[in-house]
Amino acid sequence: MNPAKALILLGAVLIAVGLVWLAAARLGLGHLPGDIVIERGNFRLYLPLGTSVLISIVLTLVFWLLGRL
Repeated sequence: MNPAKALILLGAVLIAVGLVWLAAARLGLGHLPGDIVIERGNFRLYLPLGTSVLISIVLTLVFWLLGRL
């Protein structure tokens, strides 16, 4: 693949990921029940377990459906 085309493709992928990230934040992903947040002073630990499970289920269904085509 031509390096210029690869850079354009990489830019398009980054834009798509950014748009999905914004949409996910507006839908409340990242603040679901099951997401663990531990805050102690200036330390913050965030474990998005509920969000990860939901995304995993959705992607599994999408890839399963695409595999059946």
